[in-house]
Formats: sequence, structure tokens, C-alpha cells
Amino acid sequence: MSSLSTHVLDSATGTPAAGMSVRLEAAEDAGWRSLGTGVTDPDGRLKRWDEDRVQPGRYRLTFDTGRWFAERNRDCFYPEVIITFTVSDDGHYHVPLLLAPYAYSTYRGS
Repeated sequence: MSSLSTHVLDSATGTPAAGMSVRLEAAEDAGWRSLGTGVTDPDGRLKRWDEDRVQPGRYRLTFDTGRWFAERNRDCFYPEVIITFTVSDDGHYHVPLLLAPYAYSTYRGS
């Protein structure tokens, strides 16, 4: 089975996005099944999910960016960011989010 982590960096300020809510879901025939939620730590990381649930398949992480920016009295264009990805084998999957009020990017990290 695979492990999963994420890291959110506020690229506008160059600081970690601590305190951001993130939801993990798995694709099923009838839609998406929630596997849990978490909050990024002071370094902007969410290091572990229930690893026994991360098997080969399609997943998505939903980042509550709208609330995170609002709590900091900052505007944003994307009230949530959804990253859908595929787990294809055993190993570690790291899904970073580089975030700014009007842009974001992601990649498969290590």
C-alpha cells in the first residue's frame, strides 16, 4: 500500500500555509467517497493519511483555500483547489500545492 502527504506553500509570501483544511476522497463507481480530512501543520504539511486506505486508484485532495485566505483578510480567486491524481503502485505519493491569491500550481513531489 502507498503513503500520501501534501504540502501547501503560499507562494505570494514565501511562507507555509499553516492551518489549511484538506479533504481526501477516493473515486468509486457512484462518485467520490470521503477518506478523511486534515489540517496543515505549522510547516504547511499534512504528512499522513490512513495509509491502509491508499491503494491503487484515483484520489482527490480538496484544499479549502477560500476560508484560509478569508481568515487572513486576503482576497482569492479560487475558493477551493481540487487536485485529482492516480496512485498506481506502492510507494510514497507527495502532492504539493503552490498557492497565490490568483494562481496555483502542483506537481508530484517526493
